[in-house]
Amino acid sequence: MKIRSILSAAFAAIAIAAATPAAAHGGGETVTPHFQQTIPNIPGKSLKALIVDYTPGGASPPHIHAKSAFIFGYVLSGQIESQVNDGHRRVYRAGESFFETPGSRHSISRNASKTRPARLLAVFVVDTDEKELTTPVK
Repeated sequence: MKIRSILSAAFAAIAIAAATPAAAHGGGETVTPHFQQTIPNIPGKSLKALIVDYTPGGASPPHIHAKSAFIFGYVLSGQIESQVNDGHRRVYRAGESFFETPGSRHSISRNASKTRPARLLAVFVVDTDEKELTTPVK
C-alpha cells in the first residue's frame, strides 16, 4: 500500500533525525537537509526530510511551500508556533505533529519560547524534480 510505504519512510526519517543533531548557526533558524529518498512505488515522488533548529525566539520568514509538497511536521524538542494559510495560530509541543497541503502559505513558523531552543522535523512528499521546497513571501 502506498501510504504504508510513505509512513514507514517518514518514521525512518524521524528516527534518523532524532539520533543525529544538527548544528545551529544563529540568526533565528538553521535548516539542515537530513534525508532524501525516491519512493519506488510512486513514480516521480520523493521524500525529503529537513531539520529546522530554532534559537530562542527564532523564526522562519513567511514562505510558500512547493506546489507538489505534502508536508508532515513533527516537533522533536521545544515548542513551535505555526500558522498555515488562513488557519488558527497554534503552538505544537515536542512529540506533536501536523501536516500541510501542497502550495500552503506558512505565515508563522517560529520558536514559541524566548529562552529555550526548538527543533522541528519537516518531511516533504514532493515531486522528485522539485528544487525549491519553500519560496519567501514578498
